[in-house]
Amino acid sequence: MTMTLLDIMRSASVIPVIAIDDPDHAVPLAEALVAGGIRVLEVTLRTEHGLGAIRAMAQVPGAIVGVGTLTQGDEFAAARDAGAVFGVSPGLTPALIEASRKSGLPLLPGVMTPSEVMAAREAGFRQLKLFPAVPAGGVGMLNAIGGPLPDVTFCPTGGISIDTAPQFLACKNVACVGGSWLTPKDAIKAGNWAHITELARAAAALR
Repeated sequence: MTMTLLDIMRSASVIPVIAIDDPDHAVPLAEALVAGGIRVLEVTLRTEHGLGAIRAMAQVPGAIVGVGTLTQGDEFAAARDAGAVFGVSPGLTPALIEASRKSGLPLLPGVMTPSEVMAAREAGFRQLKLFPAVPAGGVGMLNAIGGPLPDVTFCPTGGISIDTAPQFLACKNVACVGGSWLTPKDAIKAGNWAHITELARAAAALR
């Protein structure tokens, strides 16, 4: 049974935002996160190894792999073919809307203002990423948007930590949060997968 984007969001307390600098790190990193209870993984296209990492991580049992930092339409089909089952973008443009529809890759687009939320909703998107969440107004903004637009569900990302995540998760219109604290570069470089599993376990327990 295929998971909807909302199913994916609700199965994750935190979606780690992952940038892979060394392709050899992809599989052990995914295994460490899944072992700690974090199964939904957003692999960004911020490095040249993004697509290769998606391909490798998609083979890890239990991992639900998505592609992040989608900014151009031609990236959708390539990410889907690599094994991504959802996409995340920092914003929303007509080209991204068309690419999402053509590729069949469910998209979690970034929004920052009420007008952007309304435009995304008008285009058929009910699951959105508030980005950058803290500069955009954080919990206060989410609660304010929830009044006039109660049918939109968010994954706030940007500036959130293990300490502030519970405040975001307590919002009625938040299904999960995005965070980069689960994948610290020093731990990845050192191959300290046990530490990453500990971070994942703490994040999974936030739900």
